[in-house]
Amino acid sequence: MLNGASILITGGTGSFGKNCAKYLLANYDVKKIIIFSRDEYKQFMLRQELPDRRLRFFVGDVRDKYRLKRAFDGVDYVLHAAAMKQVPTCEYNPIEAIKTNVNGAANIVDAALDAGVKKVIALSTDKAVNPINLYGGTKLLSDKLFVAANYYVGGKGTVFAVVRYGNVAGSRGSVISHFQNLAKSGARNLPITDQRMTRFWIGIDKGIELALKALELSRGGEIFVSKIPSFKVTDLARAILPGCGFDEIGIREGEKLHEIMITEADARFAREFEDHYLIYSHLNMERVSAVSKSSGAKLPEGFSYSSDNNTSWLGVDELRALCENIKII
Repeated sequence: MLNGASILITGGTGSFGKNCAKYLLANYDVKKIIIFSRDEYKQFMLRQELPDRRLRFFVGDVRDKYRLKRAFDGVDYVLHAAAMKQVPTCEYNPIEAIKTNVNGAANIVDAALDAGVKKVIALSTDKAVNPINLYGGTKLLSDKLFVAANYYVGGKGTVFAVVRYGNVAGSRGSVISHFQNLAKSGARNLPITDQRMTRFWIGIDKGIELALKALELSRGGEIFVSKIPSFKVTDLARAILPGCGFDEIGIREGEKLHEIMITEADARFAREFEDHYLIYSHLNMERVSAVSKSSGAKLPEGFSYSSDNNTSWLGVDELRALCENIKII
């Protein structure tokens, strides 16, 4: 499917984009990978890191529909990772977040349809589920735009789908790097917003795997959710700094106690598979994957998928081993 294909990655110089590009170059005979981003310096650095003739660089912003139209020419598949992601930044710059995360998503849809792209996979976040901050709200709207786009593809055949996961372990600004830096500086206590807090654990490889699975299996309108383990933030702290104490600082603005991926309401439209869940569009669309809906297990009444009710957990020893092998990306 991807051999001989032209693939465009928006936000291509971010953690997901550059690691996905590395994976695709190493495992597929792609025709070309277009890195679309607005940071020329990061593009320069990635060009030095990956001197591959199949890698192309396109400076542009998802806010610019005309630039996207030019970039999408001849593209088969799009992985949309570009977004404003920092919760405080979005809170204090709401219009800018809307321009990138919502208007940018609409521009991606229009450019993909105009160019006849085969599939678009948009990266989402747990924060789009029951959002309590602006970032989550914009990503919820973005998800809705990509799901609904399947409604008006006409005869073009473009497929739009979404993948959803939480913060990637080892990504820039993650709590892991924060705790590690404090431990190296000689701290004896680590700051915990709330000792009850839980999170999902997903590595960048798992995130890429989910996106490529969606690229292969999507038929239009699905949201792919990976099955991943949970952990207690206090256990993560103990894994990084054994014997540490905690300074409980209180939940920050826009922060949740637990991450949630599938609500009880969405579970009525979802199916369970061996290593992922699929949430199907609430819209009655013929193009939604009938094959996938007929397979997979129906979820039980009252089911939800949250980091505090997960059936798979990482303990202190497992977290320590994972953290020792993490490279900040």
